[in-house]
Amino acid sequence: MSDLLARMERVPFSRPHHRLLAMGGLGLAFDGLDVAILAFVLPAIKEQWHLTGFQAGLIGSSTLIGYLFGAVSAGMLGDRFGRRKVMMWALGIYGLATLLAAFSPTWQFFFIARLIAGIGTGAESSIIPAFLSEFAPGRLRGRFVGALAGFFSFGYVAAALLGRFIIPMSEDGWRIAHLLCAVPLVMLLWWRRSVPESPRYLLSVGKVDEARLVVEDIERRAVKHLGRELPPVAPSIVAATSTNAPVAQRLTALQGLKALWRPGLAHRTSTLWMLWLVITFAFYGFFTFIPTLLVAGGLTITKSFSYSIVIYLAQIPGYYSAAYLNDKLDRKWTIAIYLTGGAMAAYMMSQSGVSAQVMLWGALLSFFMNGVYSSIYAYTPEVYPTEIRASGMGVASGFGRIGGISAPLIIGATYPMIGFTGVFLMTAGALLFGGLAITIFGTSTKGRTLEDISGSVHLTSKVSLSDDEKVDRDPALTAER
Repeated sequence: MSDLLARMERVPFSRPHHRLLAMGGLGLAFDGLDVAILAFVLPAIKEQWHLTGFQAGLIGSSTLIGYLFGAVSAGMLGDRFGRRKVMMWALGIYGLATLLAAFSPTWQFFFIARLIAGIGTGAESSIIPAFLSEFAPGRLRGRFVGALAGFFSFGYVAAALLGRFIIPMSEDGWRIAHLLCAVPLVMLLWWRRSVPESPRYLLSVGKVDEARLVVEDIERRAVKHLGRELPPVAPSIVAATSTNAPVAQRLTALQGLKALWRPGLAHRTSTLWMLWLVITFAFYGFFTFIPTLLVAGGLTITKSFSYSIVIYLAQIPGYYSAAYLNDKLDRKWTIAIYLTGGAMAAYMMSQSGVSAQVMLWGALLSFFMNGVYSSIYAYTPEVYPTEIRASGMGVASGFGRIGGISAPLIIGATYPMIGFTGVFLMTAGALLFGGLAITIFGTSTKGRTLEDISGSVHLTSKVSLSDDEKVDRDPALTAER
């Protein structure tokens, strides 16, 4: 029903969007906190449990191993059963597992608890951007989803503050930090009552009446906030939200994966997977081990954590500067610029040694890498049709976690041989490669509606059904219209 989509597109950015941004943003902030706290916990538990380098690296990768499975499964489940349900379950899994991690008797128990928490954070981090991208008008979507991704930075800064002031307090400081990370369990009470389902998802599975109720609620809240009636729907908006898609259907998980590689989508998928791999390798290699690398380079734990706070604070302007540029320059060019800037910062850091220069170049590297995330979280879900949007986001994010999983293991194993300089030269090369790739193969999405970006890619007409691949359908309705 393109009339509902057009009505959503014409709603000015107002209280309904702020409300959704706050809900989704808080979820991502605690995801960032949970992932980042591990970097500050590692030095403490390494000493307490007398861990080897390999064991520390394994724990460093634990959350990301779970993250991979959580992101991929959340995408598929989100396309099959709805975005809202997956968000609820993800938050519950993450909170409970983090609570258990606080009471870990051994490093093996801690590893398993962190892995399960990673399933929850991976699921949330992939489903929330896909979910919110379906509410934002095309003219503001890059800024909106980029600002959403910026909430990760608040989680990282909170982790740095916990690492500086809570973890050093006692042997059990890291346990107290995990208890604080489990606080968002109470958010479930708010989310259950307040989070609506995506109208685009509801339309794609034929639930027109439910979608209409959500759109009407958004319009009602916007009118109340703005104090005036909404403008009429322009014919150009109707045209931009209309395509000739055939019968609506829910794809199975296998069909969804196959659809990512169909003509018109294969080059987008391959480019995205490579970008996620590069940025996640660089990001987690840097942020998981930066306190440990600084300590190994001669700084005290306290001074190392103080440096880390400054480096983590640089995430905030990184995210929000890129979010602003998303709709000014286009997501493609913003990603390319920030990847190149990150490569330059990583190279300078490799040449700086352990001094105040490390803090400067580390802050710049943090700025640029998180700017990339602000853009890629906006860019990834918007290049896919609604039927596979969550799957496309989840699988790309999940594939990228291979880089995140391997980075702590590779750095933990090679640091004695390549040292501080080698670690950041490797980071610079990875980021520069990603910048070249998005420049050559990226897709322009600036100002376009999700339906316009999908263009002529209609999965319902291209997916071949067999006896082994059953699909739920409603022949009376068409996808997204």
